[in-house]
Amino acid sequence: MSNFGEILKEIGEFGWFQKRLVAALCFPSMFVAFDVIGQVFTGMSFPHHCNTDWILERGPNLTGERQRNLTLPVNKDGKFESCKMFTPVDLDLETIEAYGINTTTGCINGSDFEAPKGACSILTQFDLVCDRSNLIEASQSIYMAGLLVGAMVLGPMADRLGRRFVVLLSLILMLVFGVSSAFSPNIYVYIALKFSSGISVSGIIANAFVIGGEWSDSSKFALCTIICHSFFPLGLMVLSGVAYVIRDWRILQLVLFSPLVLLIGSFYWILPESARWLITQGKKDVAIKEIRRAAKVNGRKVPEELLDKLEVEGTSKRGTMLDIFRISYLRKRALIMSYIWFGTSLMYYGLSLNVGNFGLDIYLTQFIFGVVEVPARLGCLPLLQIFGRKICQAVVLLFGGCACLVILAVPKDLPVMVTVIAVVGKFAATASFSTVYVYTAELYPTTLR
Repeated sequence: MSNFGEILKEIGEFGWFQKRLVAALCFPSMFVAFDVIGQVFTGMSFPHHCNTDWILERGPNLTGERQRNLTLPVNKDGKFESCKMFTPVDLDLETIEAYGINTTTGCINGSDFEAPKGACSILTQFDLVCDRSNLIEASQSIYMAGLLVGAMVLGPMADRLGRRFVVLLSLILMLVFGVSSAFSPNIYVYIALKFSSGISVSGIIANAFVIGGEWSDSSKFALCTIICHSFFPLGLMVLSGVAYVIRDWRILQLVLFSPLVLLIGSFYWILPESARWLITQGKKDVAIKEIRRAAKVNGRKVPEELLDKLEVEGTSKRGTMLDIFRISYLRKRALIMSYIWFGTSLMYYGLSLNVGNFGLDIYLTQFIFGVVEVPARLGCLPLLQIFGRKICQAVVLLFGGCACLVILAVPKDLPVMVTVIAVVGKFAATASFSTVYVYTAELYPTTLR
């Protein structure tokens, strides 16, 4: 690989070719944001109560308020129960009004939702409330399982078939499953499609930034990684705005993921394969072709003697995932970094996916979450250069964990304070994510990365 470093100095360690490449690789991060956080809006909850239209057969002229008073029990707070109703009886309206109904049951005829005009979510269309409410959490958990499967499948696939192939494949899969989700006939098909979409997301977030980093000098790897991921918060902000305008979850899915057609078409023509990966695979001719292409864009020429040495010095033994467990120092790093990834993910997604429970407007809160991620990601770069990866990782994890614990102590009737602390926690969680991506990638050789 030192030979490629010499070639990189000749063609430009971070010239116009690399800058253009990193800029292009930013756009997939926006769609990743749509997919990862989208269910905050597609699964939005609305006030609801049991459907009690059975009583309209006895009194078709009943007002909505009178209908609820006769058919819905109230809880200890004096509000109508969401998941209970009085048991339908074969009595006339006068008898029901005079004596009432003493027995209750679940929502045997489904639920009615108090949603704004034109608004609907998977919760309203698939009736995911009461005894079916656990399916919302199940869908998100299964989606996360898709991320895990994608990391385990598409990571090794990228090592064997190339970063470019896996990024393009992942984008195509995201397009197919993202658009298909809009046509889900039931929650079970939706969950299956979200699981498949989660697989595609892992292929993008684990390989897109690597292409930019491997085409640049090692000193620029952190810069490439953080810049690529900085479009994720932009995606969060766009998602909040689009979801505010489009309240129908099916149309929202189509609007968010249909533009992937243009991105895939562009990437097919402009996205290069990682030259470092090509060299480690012994693909000298293809590597030289890509190197000359980069040199042409940067306005440089590559000495032929350096290209001739690629076959002798560049080819290395292919690594496998088993090497991580076979080699002691790699095994130790894997265990420690896995724990850090777990803590970071728990903190980040715990805050991001519960944005609707902080008490303020969900669209505004999500937009603020997107805004705060920009300085959290970009601010990491100088801190990583000054203090190093290890110290920065430890500090932001500790800071974010403390913020999450403080939230538990704040009363629920102080939504502004809860949201402010959540924003602080989101800042730390985002900084932790940006750091761990850079840290992990730098701890492993290219053949295992």
